[in-house]
Amino acid sequence: MTTPVTKQDTAQDTAPDNTSGTAAGGNPQYRRALLKISGEALLGGGDYGVDFDTVRRIAQDVKAVHDLGVEVCLVIGGGNIFRGISGATVGMERASADYMGMLATVMNALAMQSALEGIDLPTRVLSAIPMDTVCEPYIRRRAVRHMEKGRIVIFAAGTGNPFFTTDTTAALRAAEMECDCLLKGTQVDGVYDKDPKQHDDAIRYDRLSYHQVLSQDLKVMDAAAISLARENTIPILVFSIHNDGAFADVLQGRGRCTIIDEGD
Repeated sequence: MTTPVTKQDTAQDTAPDNTSGTAAGGNPQYRRALLKISGEALLGGGDYGVDFDTVRRIAQDVKAVHDLGVEVCLVIGGGNIFRGISGATVGMERASADYMGMLATVMNALAMQSALEGIDLPTRVLSAIPMDTVCEPYIRRRAVRHMEKGRIVIFAAGTGNPFFTTDTTAALRAAEMECDCLLKGTQVDGVYDKDPKQHDDAIRYDRLSYHQVLSQDLKVMDAAAISLARENTIPILVFSIHNDGAFADVLQGRGRCTIIDEGD
């Protein structure tokens, strides 16, 4: 069942929510989680590139989850550096533009790796496009083994194929890693029926089914990603990446988020 909450109600309600499927204030019920972060989340207050203060803040949030005993992997977009679809709109061949976007995700992954290792978290970057002097090639069993050893794994270069978004990559890797949940860190605190930054009457949802997201064409993730998550029964938790500690809070059931799952 869809549970709408008006934007006005959302702003007034500051009490912690227990909506993530875990015991409130307790340990997370998820043993392995994939966090998808957009490239734009790394901009900080800038218009282009990587804001390293923002990267370090997100790294601290990942550490808080790692310290809870959760195995964590990440997919980071590249829109802060280059977005393939925008390159295609100005005359570049779509496939070439997408490959450039994949390389941008590798840059972001290396920046995040540096920040994580700076706070003593062992981290591995695995790229779908082989570049052995920079990072490891993506091999599923190797990635699983890294996570079993307590390392943070960052998946870079998308799926290695053009015409697929990093949202689809996140759903694919979550399925391959047998993750218990997929978290998408966004600019707002959940899924809305329209952009809450542009519409004061935007409605926020506490819970949605995969079918509702697809049928209502809600722009939280692309259709391929939602379909992959549905086929593999991976719940998607959408929250604001800009709130300190929100990643751990959502996994512990006291954070504000929208849950996308099979529904009632």
